[in-house]
Parts: sequence; structure tokens; C-alpha cells
Amino acid sequence: MARDLRGFLKLLEDRGQLRRISALVDPDLEIAEISNRMLQAGGPGLLFENVKGADHPVAVNLMGTEERVCWAMNMEKPQELEELGKKLGMLQQPKPPKKISQAIEFGKVLFDVVKAKPGRNFFPPCQQVVLEGENLDLNKLPLIRPYPGDAGKIVTLGLVITKDCETGTPNVGVYRLQLQSKNTMTVHWLSVRGGARHLRKAAEQGKKLEIAIALGVDPLIIMAAATPIPVDLSEWLFAGLYGGSGVPLAKCKTVDLEVPADSEFVLEGTITPGEMLPDGPFGDHMGYYGGVEDSPLIRFGCMTHRKDPIYMTTFSGRPPKEEAMMAIALNRIYTPILRQQVSEIIDFFLPMEALSYKAAIISIDKAYPGQARRAALAFWSALPQFTYTKFVIVVDKDINIRDPRQVVWAISSKVDPSRDVFILPNTPFDTLDFASQKIGLGGRMGIDATTKIPPETEHEWGEPLESDADVAAMVERRWAEYGLADVDLSEVDPNKFGYEMG
Repeated sequence: MARDLRGFLKLLEDRGQLRRISALVDPDLEIAEISNRMLQAGGPGLLFENVKGADHPVAVNLMGTEERVCWAMNMEKPQELEELGKKLGMLQQPKPPKKISQAIEFGKVLFDVVKAKPGRNFFPPCQQVVLEGENLDLNKLPLIRPYPGDAGKIVTLGLVITKDCETGTPNVGVYRLQLQSKNTMTVHWLSVRGGARHLRKAAEQGKKLEIAIALGVDPLIIMAAATPIPVDLSEWLFAGLYGGSGVPLAKCKTVDLEVPADSEFVLEGTITPGEMLPDGPFGDHMGYYGGVEDSPLIRFGCMTHRKDPIYMTTFSGRPPKEEAMMAIALNRIYTPILRQQVSEIIDFFLPMEALSYKAAIISIDKAYPGQARRAALAFWSALPQFTYTKFVIVVDKDINIRDPRQVVWAISSKVDPSRDVFILPNTPFDTLDFASQKIGLGGRMGIDATTKIPPETEHEWGEPLESDADVAAMVERRWAEYGLADVDLSEVDPNKFGYEMG
């Protein structure tokens, strides 16, 4: 697969997962409404070729299913993402190899890091057209407004690139930007993010912060930038590890930064510390409108783009959304790293309906009393991205944590709320979570849905119901003889059991 947006679009089209829309559509609300319906149905990616008030097509919903996220990562199945997580885990906490085979495996990972080093492109496609000064007009970009209560047009899938003014180390993040004028935008980032840290350092030295926004990049690079794994590697190296080869970079025209050479658009500008404008409100991943916050103002002096560029976008909101699909893939990558941090964890799952991180389901190989509580507490501190997880449900290893019916059965049959539910009050929390009594401060709940062993219980636990093994094997052999060969037992429709799932 070509390592750019166009290559990914071709891949989707070749596999019947892209629909071209030639009808005239409005980037104000209409594109998001169409895309949202497609997301709800797990439908294909969309390329709007005739956008009102714009000369450029708009691509959306490209990573709207777990399958397409895997394709973006050069993989076919979600399980392959765990192999990538093992690599990252070895780099995060390398251990001296005890066997020749372990040494060889670690050597392969180090070789992958060497291959992942970014390359250089001195004639980059992203600079085929250069617009500066009065020729720069951000209004010509087909920016969307997803919801009627949104404050304006937004950029959502742009790589926001800054650099530490002391060390020169770059940071690549995916932050929301709001259009403010023909040459300005505000950027919305949390104070703990790399871009915000770089701005604080620039302010301390009395300097402006240089910034570049790369739009329409290889989706694999977006996944790398969205991976908050605490490994001391740059996002460019992450992307190289994800893709198996280095990302070709190009120097910007007017700022001392590097961007993916195959970007569709690049915006170059600066932030003057202290220069702020109101940003928001906008629809957020929680399913509500966020608030209005004073955010740093970017003044752009240059825009470059490819010939006939394609604009890629997405939007937040109650799942399913593209960000939720990306989170499911990242869940797979985290799993081996989490096992390395908390050894008793067999598997874990962050359900999309729980906003991809608000509830976690963990399975353990239970060996001693109190182990479920220990695993829940360890989970909250294992990786920074689990800081805002409200609920942790711990089940036995024989429960399929990705089957909500099994999880509900485990909670209902194995939990005594007075014994197995524990709450941690007044912990630091997500400021976007309106359920908290105080913004930024909230509680967490752990639920032990494992089989209880003494002294957790004072009585014998019942024997689980199981089929007779010999009879089960016989029925398996005679299934066709019963005249039931045409009955597919592998596909279960939950709506037949009282659920109402569209």
C-alpha cells in the first residue's frame, strides 16, 4: 500500500469500501449528517467530490470500522495489532534476554526501529503549490461544521507539529482547531499535551512557538500520533514502526519544522504566547457540547498543498465514530503492554459504548483472594490513558470480555454489591465528564465479578453447569445426521433474545 492518503483511498475503493458522492453537498452540517448515518450502519468510507463553496473533495469515515483501521495499519486482523503491542512493550521495558531466542527477538525489534527512522524528501508533493501573504485564505478549505450548536468550522484530523525550543525534539499531536479568520485558528489542547508544554517553554524564553498543521496524511501516521504510549520515541518513529519503514519528511517553507512529504495540505504559522481567543462550544466525544475556553491563537503565513488536493476530516460525538474505531484498535495494541505492567491480567477490553475509556473489562487467572481488587487498582495506574477510567469490571479468564451477555451474567451471578463493589472518591478526573459533582474531580468504581474463594466467601461455590463431554462430542459428529447442517450456530442475532440492536 502506498504510504499516503491517496494510496489508502485506492485500497478502500479496490476492496469495495469507498463510495464517491458526486451530488452537491454542504460542509455545514450536511456532510456530518450523511457520514453519521453511515457510521451508525458500519458503512463504507465516503469521498464527497462536489462540496459547496470549495474546489477540493472531502474524505470522511475512512476509518469508520475496525477492519479499515487495521488496513490503515497495514494489517488484516485485529489480533495482529497485539504483535505490534509486544514490540512496543519490549522497547518500553527492555529486559535482559535469558535465551538465545529472546535475544534474537529483541534484535529484530531493534532492527525494526532502525528501519523506522524517518527519511527526507527534497521535492515533496505537499509543496507543489505555495500560497503566502494575501494569497492565503483558509476559507477556501472545505472545513466542516458537524453540529448545529458548534461555534464554527473545525479541523479534526490535522497533525499538529511543534518543537521544544530547548531540545529541538518535535511533538506530533491530533488536536481540534477552530477557524477564526482567513489566516487564523485557535488550537484546543490539554495542558499536559506536548504542544502545550512547548508553548509554555517558548513563553519562558520570550519566543513565538512555530507550528505546522499537516492535513490529509497517511491514516497510519494519525494512528501513531494518537497513541499515548509512554515510550521515548518520536511519533515519526512510531509511524515507521507501525508501517515497517520510515516516514518521508520535508522541511516547511517558512518555519523550522518537518512534515510528512506526502501531506495533501500543510499550514505554517506561529503562536504568540498569551494571544488567545474563545474556542467552542463544539460537540464532544462524551455526546454533549463542550464549553467555551480561551485557547492559543495561531497566525498562519503560508499554506502549501499538492496538485488537486483531497481534504480528510472526521468529527466527535456519541459512538460509533471514527475516534471510537481507532480506540478499539489501540486497545489491542495496549493489551501486551498492560500484561507486562500487571502480570495477572489475561485480557482487557474498553467497550466503544463506554466512550472507549470510561469502562474497562479485565479478565484474570485468579489464584488468591483479593486478586481482582488488586488488578483493578493496578490497572488505574498502569498507563496514563487509564487515569480517567470510571469503572473497572474484573472477571474470570473463561469469560469472553467482548461478549456483553457473558459479562452481565458474571456480574449478576458472582457479585454481592456489599462485598464486591468498591469506590475511590474524589480522584482527579476528566473535565469533560459532566457526571462528576465537581468538574475535574470524581469517583471510580471497581467491581469484582470473579468466582469467590475463601476467605472471600464462607460457603462452597456451586459447580458450574457443563455438558457431558462424550455426549457433546457425539452430537457434534451427528449434527448433519439430525438434518441440521444448514443451521449456522456461529452467527447469533442478539435481537432474538430481547435486545433491540440496530
